[in-house]
Amino acid sequence: MTRKSMQAAVLTRYGAPENIEITRIAIPAPKPNEVLVKVSATPVTTADTMMRQAIPPISRLFLGWSRPRNNIMGTGFAGEVVSLGAEVSKFELGDRVFGESGTGFSANAQYVCVDEKGVIELAPNTLSDEEAATIGDGPMTSYHFLKTLAQVQPGQKVLIIGASGSLGTAGVQIAKSLGAEVAGICSGRNANLVRSLGADSVIDYTTTDFRTKGKQYDVIYDTLGISSFKQCKQSLTDQGIYMSPRLGFALLVDLLVSRLFSGKKAKFDATGLLPAKTLRGYLAEIVDLVEAGRLKVVIDKRYPLEEAVAAHRYVDSGRKRGNVVLLAH
Repeated sequence: MTRKSMQAAVLTRYGAPENIEITRIAIPAPKPNEVLVKVSATPVTTADTMMRQAIPPISRLFLGWSRPRNNIMGTGFAGEVVSLGAEVSKFELGDRVFGESGTGFSANAQYVCVDEKGVIELAPNTLSDEEAATIGDGPMTSYHFLKTLAQVQPGQKVLIIGASGSLGTAGVQIAKSLGAEVAGICSGRNANLVRSLGADSVIDYTTTDFRTKGKQYDVIYDTLGISSFKQCKQSLTDQGIYMSPRLGFALLVDLLVSRLFSGKKAKFDATGLLPAKTLRGYLAEIVDLVEAGRLKVVIDKRYPLEEAVAAHRYVDSGRKRGNVVLLAH
């Protein structure tokens, strides 16, 4: 490889998007068990912006106090294998791959090293690199929450809060694929998008509070973490489940209390911390949904890697529809 350095989106300290610098650093060398991926596309997610701001604050204990120890942003990627560690047997040079770098981050760059036994798989021809790069965020998280955590069954009623975001657009489609009747909450400007993804009904949060409608749901999935178990309890069936991928103190208390004293349950799980084997299985199952025409990836905006700051600003605005992707080459 003649190229000795690469561009990467490096977080200099926690806080605003402007704390991200596009820096030229050495291309990493793969360890014996790793592949080096030339990154074509890598998303900027809400989870990335939370990491950038050290939300929740306790995350500093695990990530690093003033900035992440692994301070290259991003976890999702898609691209081409361009170098192999000496012990790698699963992949070959030239393979098109996609996946998640997990707590190692470093995906918002032109190259990333990934353990061949990590969350990485061959990319299907049915997905572009831009689409494949997003699978480990919204689709994989929503798949885990709806299929595994809530165990959604045919005929159940599912409400998705934040139905037009990355997790929400995937969640609507996944819940429908599981046979549920799906209601989505979003702004009026995104209602047609959410309907087009299969939602049976759409609630415009700017004009309607779903809690005043008297309808009950078997599952309420708050993708944004803007509600609470207490606020939604009256809208759950007797054995209903409230869940959100954004863990705060209130949800933590509700997890413990509802487990002991209530038929209605609050649930949370950290999808990205599940075993790599489990997450690879999810990738394969999600690809099956894509190939069956039951899941499509929604991409809102694309930015060159050099404009990572602008991408973060846009995600921070709360107006993102589906996914935002950085183009690394």
